[in-house]
Amino acid sequence: MIKIGIIGAMELEVEALQKEMALEGVIKKAGMDFFEGALDGVPVVIVRCGIGKVNAALCVQILADEFRVSHVVNTGVAGSLNAQLDIGDILISRDALYHDMDAAVFGYQPGEVPQMGFREFKADEKMMNLAKEACEKANPDIHVMYGRVVSGDQFISSKEIKERLISEFHGDCAEMEGAAIAHGAYLNGLPFVIIRAISDKADDSAEMDYPTFEGAAAKHSAALVKEMIKGILP
Repeated sequence: MIKIGIIGAMELEVEALQKEMALEGVIKKAGMDFFEGALDGVPVVIVRCGIGKVNAALCVQILADEFRVSHVVNTGVAGSLNAQLDIGDILISRDALYHDMDAAVFGYQPGEVPQMGFREFKADEKMMNLAKEACEKANPDIHVMYGRVVSGDQFISSKEIKERLISEFHGDCAEMEGAAIAHGAYLNGLPFVIIRAISDKADDSAEMDYPTFEGAAAKHSAALVKEMIKGILP
């Protein structure tokens, strides 16, 4: 059975979708409100997970255990690390990894979780393609591309840190939840995709740009998600 878990980090990112769903009920777990119902006839669970990796990972596990979701979609905003991604553009994850995991002293790559055997959590190819096609249909004026999401418990607002994330991790955007959601989805055998609308440039201008563009960025992500989930049905 298809049931899609849709996760946002903040209320702004999910409230537009919640308003349009046929709501069946709301269940509270670990301080999160899980809205269960349907969106354009597609069974969904929509939830605001909160900020940071721990909240994000807990949210995925609850979606897997309590709601038996079949797919995970993470929508939200991020800072650009790629000169081809400007404010208002959208990035669809090809993969995701941590930028604040460091066990290099034991021979692991920067960002690699020890004993996992790999560093990057790869998004589901079908969901990636559906997301890009949906963006081109729902937001025809928005530039969309595939890329790498790098995550850590840090809001990136420094040129020096930005340059490190580009050179060391080859990241295309930086945020605080995606890799943890990807990690949780992988461990539970759930296909996933991360959708990030660019709200700032992850540099010294980030504090100014983020509040200004967050609303529009989140709105575009929501329109994309609403369009793409139709294609997940068999």
